[in-house]
Amino acid sequence: METLSRFVLARGRLITLLTVIAVALGGGALAVVMATVSEKNEYPGLPGYEANQQILQTYGTGGYERPYLPVITLPEGMTADSPEGREVLTAAFAAADRATGGRVVSYVDTGDPRFLGADGRTTFGLIFGGPVEQGGIPGSALGEGSTLNLTIEEAMRPVLPPGTTLFVTGLDPLATGADAGGLNVPVKLLITLAAAMVVLAWVFRSALAVVPLLTALIALPVSFIGLLGAGLIIDVHETTMTMIPLLGLGIAIDYALILVTRWREERAAGRVGDEAVHRAMATAGHAIVFSSVAVAIGLLAMIVLPIPIMRSLGVGGTLVTATSAVVSLTVLPLILSWTGRRLDRRAAAGKPVRPTGYERAGRFWTAWARTVVRRRWIVAIGSVAALGALTVVALGINLNVPVSGGLSRSGPGHDGLVALQRAGVPSGPLTSFDVYLPPGTDRAAVADGIRSLEGIYTVVAPDGPDWRAADGSALLTVLPVDEGGSPAGRETVQRVIDAVPDGVLVGGNVTQQIDYIDATYAAFPWMLALIALITFVMLARAFRSVLLPLKAIALNLLSLGAVMGAMVIFWQWGWGTEALLGIQPNGTVGTFIPVTIFAFLYGLSMDYEVFIIARMREEYDRTGSTEEAIVQGIGRTGRLVTCAALILFFSFASMAGGGELDVAVFASGVALGIILDATLIRSLLVPATVAMMGRWNWWLPAWLARILRVEPSPVRNERTAPIPEPRVPVSTGV
Repeated sequence: METLSRFVLARGRLITLLTVIAVALGGGALAVVMATVSEKNEYPGLPGYEANQQILQTYGTGGYERPYLPVITLPEGMTADSPEGREVLTAAFAAADRATGGRVVSYVDTGDPRFLGADGRTTFGLIFGGPVEQGGIPGSALGEGSTLNLTIEEAMRPVLPPGTTLFVTGLDPLATGADAGGLNVPVKLLITLAAAMVVLAWVFRSALAVVPLLTALIALPVSFIGLLGAGLIIDVHETTMTMIPLLGLGIAIDYALILVTRWREERAAGRVGDEAVHRAMATAGHAIVFSSVAVAIGLLAMIVLPIPIMRSLGVGGTLVTATSAVVSLTVLPLILSWTGRRLDRRAAAGKPVRPTGYERAGRFWTAWARTVVRRRWIVAIGSVAALGALTVVALGINLNVPVSGGLSRSGPGHDGLVALQRAGVPSGPLTSFDVYLPPGTDRAAVADGIRSLEGIYTVVAPDGPDWRAADGSALLTVLPVDEGGSPAGRETVQRVIDAVPDGVLVGGNVTQQIDYIDATYAAFPWMLALIALITFVMLARAFRSVLLPLKAIALNLLSLGAVMGAMVIFWQWGWGTEALLGIQPNGTVGTFIPVTIFAFLYGLSMDYEVFIIARMREEYDRTGSTEEAIVQGIGRTGRLVTCAALILFFSFASMAGGGELDVAVFASGVALGIILDATLIRSLLVPATVAMMGRWNWWLPAWLARILRVEPSPVRNERTAPIPEPRVPVSTGV
């Protein structure tokens, strides 16, 4: 790193020119990328997704789209199977068909008594939304942006006789309120910038507070150059464009914060001019490199998944992390060199100087570390108990399609569901799904086979053009007894998949979600093992230790388990969600949320681990005392890690402030993880466990050191007497 520092400072004008050019190109790249981003959530290769695409391409409705269920209760004296009732219902469902351009099926189309309630007056139908231009929303997220229920009600109500009740239910109407609107990306960026400025002003108490922010504002546009290149290989999803500015702002400030803080510390120790820059790069520069690699390793879990949106998020996160590290290691040394020369000239002119506050470790964090070291066992047991309890809660996580019981408890959607259930109809039809029959398939035989399965309420196969295409293919719609988000409902879907002949495609929202979970999490343990192995090798080289990398991996996994438990409480149980975020939870955590949170938090947590342990290793090499290494390491990095965590917390907390439900869930999970990690893990468990392991923390046998190509670190006797800090001269205030 010192070699890089000298190279950069010797070519300051060239680096400055290249930076200006890169920022300008980044602005152009942003404009191009914004024009080409994808809004589609595609899952090529998954059977459920391919089935839904075939259904949508052939019939224009259904597939992944969830049905809407108009629930009609006719007035007293009129039954659904009477001539007058049939006439009314035929007119009402025909009006809904015209208004939505969708695919409609009901009792009047099929004569199936399963569409009737026990009272004979209550009936329901299924409406699958039509093309987008006619009001349908194929492939939309649950509860977000749907107004089809209002269109259906406005079309049907005028043709129904007085005294009739009409409610439109379904998973989407029941999830109304899941999308709270929220703040747009520029507003969220402004909130993050304001929070970062407050934190940085508190840390530096000088004009240097602007420097980390400046590096972030350089890194962000430059990262879009890489994203433009990545767009030639992958589809860049619109969610990535939301995530990159907020993640990039936080992590670029983090990297600049560690380097600037170490530079100030070196100046406080009496190093002047460029020598302070070189020393800071030789220490903090290595931490930045290892940190950026750690973040990239975590994001590897998303890059290798066969899910385009996940791959886009992983690539985007990796690019902005790498760009932030490069800018911090090239542009920032130039800024610090210029600042140092200006301060030296000020001191040479005899102008008054003030203490920097960096001559010694922070008093609060030093005292905190000594307390944790003295009470290491109590701290470790208490922290592990708290994190373990949350991890146990995480075992009950629900990644499936929401069920009606976890959605709205009021409103027309809820009233429709209540009316349906009072009439003796189960809630399973809310997750009705389509089955695509290729040309030449015996439709009646397949329908009878599915109808005979356990858990099937009914199967409908009308003869209209919405159900039989000119190419000879056909559709069946399966109405299950149990909702697809329940264990019994998923078993029903699986029974249908197992029972249909080869070539027949089973679609539906639930089917696609089941396939997604299988594709995402089946190989996840192997991916986790690979990431852990790569992390161990990287950290073993960085710390020259066997136990410290193992401890870091174990604590990271414990931290992630605790975050998932907190997500269950916040989103699945719904404790405080609406009060804090104004968003109605739906009783699930979300299918892709755990793997995405893991990918981001694993790297960010290692980010802090590298900062702290690298400083402890440096102090141990200086003092030969584990306890003093902990005290000095935490004393020197405690404020830094806390501030870095606060900035990243505000970045993701602003992202969680309303808007798309999935984005809010993801962002709140990362924000919660950052706070948990910076408090229970880095402030308590890390110093406590390092103190417990004593001199064995620093052990790296010779044979492993040869493999890792680093110096070995034999076990040596501890120094027990406190090591006094070196006396340092008072230097120029910064």
